[in-house]
Amino acid sequence: MAGDLSYRPRPGEIPTSPGVYRFRDGEGRILYVGKAKNLRARLSNYFAPLHTLHERTRRMVTSASSVEWTVVGSDVEALQLEYMWIQEFSPPFNVRYKDDKSYPYMAITLADEAPRVIVTRNHRIKGAKYFGPYPKVWAVHDTIDLMIKVFPIRTCSDASYRKAMATGRPCFPGQIGRCGGPCSMKVTIEEHRAIVDDFVAFMSGGDQRFARELTARMQDAAAAMEYEAAAAYRDKLQAIDAVLTRSALVLADDTDADLFGIAEDELAAAVQHFVVRGGRVRGVRATTIDKEIDIEGPELVDQVLQRTYGDAAPADIPRQVLVPELPEDAAEIEQWLRERRGRPVTVQVAQRGRKAELMKTATLNAKQALLLHKTRRTSDYVARTQALTDLQEALGLAEAPLRIECFDVSHLSGTHVVASMVVFEDGLPRKDQYRSFSIAETTDDTDSIYQVLTRRAAYLDRGEEQEETGRRPRFAYPPQLLIVDGGRPQVEAAQRALDDAGHPEIALCGIAKRLEEIWLPGEEYPVILPRTSEALYLVQRLRDEAHRFAITHQRRRRKRDITTVLAEIPGLGPARIRALLRHFGSVTALRAATPEQIAELPGIGPKLAETVHGHLASR
Repeated sequence: MAGDLSYRPRPGEIPTSPGVYRFRDGEGRILYVGKAKNLRARLSNYFAPLHTLHERTRRMVTSASSVEWTVVGSDVEALQLEYMWIQEFSPPFNVRYKDDKSYPYMAITLADEAPRVIVTRNHRIKGAKYFGPYPKVWAVHDTIDLMIKVFPIRTCSDASYRKAMATGRPCFPGQIGRCGGPCSMKVTIEEHRAIVDDFVAFMSGGDQRFARELTARMQDAAAAMEYEAAAAYRDKLQAIDAVLTRSALVLADDTDADLFGIAEDELAAAVQHFVVRGGRVRGVRATTIDKEIDIEGPELVDQVLQRTYGDAAPADIPRQVLVPELPEDAAEIEQWLRERRGRPVTVQVAQRGRKAELMKTATLNAKQALLLHKTRRTSDYVARTQALTDLQEALGLAEAPLRIECFDVSHLSGTHVVASMVVFEDGLPRKDQYRSFSIAETTDDTDSIYQVLTRRAAYLDRGEEQEETGRRPRFAYPPQLLIVDGGRPQVEAAQRALDDAGHPEIALCGIAKRLEEIWLPGEEYPVILPRTSEALYLVQRLRDEAHRFAITHQRRRRKRDITTVLAEIPGLGPARIRALLRHFGSVTALRAATPEQIAELPGIGPKLAETVHGHLASR
């Protein structure tokens, strides 16, 4: 119960003011930092009866030995202080970020006397301005090649620059027209700085102004019959156009916004940050997050925005921030961003139009990034070995489970019930050994699990019978571990199936979705694997793969059945069947329609509509 937490503050001790709170362990280490508009209301949630808390929250509060808080003057100050302490102390129960540093960036070294443009993966160059990331190194080089035709800034190394400035002889890139810095002896340091400013302004979204200026200069030069100058301006315009075609206009050309697509599950999240300047996507930044405590939805958005803009320069904060869900303190975040930027900032949900479409794209990328993140963890040899070892220890197995089979049941409102079996060997999927099961009649998920495991165990017996012939089929090899998608009831049903089939020796467990806890047969309480455990990632990957495979089979079967039902109706060919399904969505909806509603469809007359209605009503 809550009284077990000896450090719980007495009633009335916690103020109702906004502030930041910190949980510490016995050695004084900060475990978790959070903020609240009302400290008393927020902290009371942590001291609720332990059995009502999320498992990760319960682990945090039971690991802590004290809680303290700092009252601040406003919600915005609380937000700033929370960010500062998270950065300073890196509390283990706060979310942890992993930036995707595999992509190259274009960087302008603004802190140098004569800034240069470089391609780099280093995010810590002091005073540098970054653009990107780019999908490939060659894409950055191509962009730089086009840009220096319009804005000839320095590209040579620091050593070449110092040598050229000391000797008064142009650097080698300057001699061949590849460097436009002061080291080329064509411009002064001040003139070069002005060109650099234009370079940065263009890449930050000011492309229309430069295009208009170059067009006017080209026209003036042509009118004055200065054709060589006009040709030079024309080439620069073509270079600008080539750069812009690499960054398609996705929103209105006056749009400066940051858009965040987020995909998450119980263990991790992936964030796709689209940087839109001048209506064009100037860069995409990918981040993965390992969750240690229960955090999702609006609270996760809050954390992402804090981290993104906590150390951002004012120029990097846009007019508009688009998110999938508004955090609870959206107004305070807007005020915080406005103070940092010096101009108004809005935080909004993209609900319709082109912004909503771009949000869908960002979210799709985030889902793919999350899947890749999980797949890489399970495919890495060291991680796989650790996962299998951890799983063996956590479940008390005699040996590491080199062959694991996972089962999931899928249905549509109790109909079209199917199950899937996926196989992982040495921590990797063996898709050639996946199997699917159709279940004709069942009462519930536990009955479906019992049926499927009974059928699975039957193949083990057949394999033993065929072993003498030397032709034992792959499906007959016994697994070291069976996993079912579900909690205690599903695990007990699976154990009954194995016992009845004469195979109680096969290890069994279930994974429950809500808290990602592991259930063992006959146990009153689940096994809780650490949130960052490689074993938990492997089990979760198995469960997700089984679910995906079951859904795929169920949809395929449902589509086949729907087509079969409609194909039996005289006068309905493939084109009309597609039209009916497209209009009504399913046979159930079509069955509920009246003949008049069916006849409204082009190509379906009253007589055929009566036939369709009568046929479906008789089934």
